[in-house]
Amino acid sequence: MVAAAFRTIFAQPDAEHVREQYDQIAVMLGRQFPKVEQMMIAAREDVLAFTAFPPSHWRKIWSTNPLERLNKEVKRRTDVVGAFPNPPALLRLAGAVLVEAHDEWQVADRRYLSEGSMTQLADTADTADTEEVTQPALMTA
Repeated sequence: MVAAAFRTIFAQPDAEHVREQYDQIAVMLGRQFPKVEQMMIAAREDVLAFTAFPPSHWRKIWSTNPLERLNKEVKRRTDVVGAFPNPPALLRLAGAVLVEAHDEWQVADRRYLSEGSMTQLADTADTADTEEVTQPALMTA
């Protein structure tokens, strides 16, 4: 029940609704589990950090699946070797796995975060910078 209620937070269409749903779930769970409500209130900014990004990025930000997959691949490759002669040997192998994954993410048909979606970040940052610069000017005029 708690997991299902918590999932509704991430099903919201925009940042405002996500925050509202988060607060509602915290209050709802707080009736039966006061410690859960306090924990949710304390973790609010960390849990909702993904809302600072464009909605098209949300699913990829809140999921750790790619990172877990990458860690599993490093583990699989190091298990084959067994014992490393020295720490730099381990770093070379792990680094090679990471470089390989990076290259795949750069040229794959389905990129993790495409170039087009990354431009949304630049557009959002430019808009925020413009608003910060123009707001004080409007107040003094």
